[in-house]
Amino acid sequence: MKERGANEEEVIEAVENGEMFPVKFERSGFRRNFPFNGTWNNKRYNTKQVEAIAIYEADTWIVITVLVKFF
Repeated sequence: MKERGANEEEVIEAVENGEMFPVKFERSGFRRNFPFNGTWNNKRYNTKQVEAIAIYEADTWIVITVLVKFF
């Protein structure tokens, strides 16, 4: 998560308030855009999109992986 540019608060926000979409293996994806206005890998971006891939187990969402896109 950290190596990809996301933090725990952003992932929680994506799961709780982001757009939900289906993914493979009966899992769910959650997507949310955040204002970024910063630099990532020596390039300037205005927006950061955090996607969390999760599975619902034991009455809670378990995040399996996190993807981050900058634009």
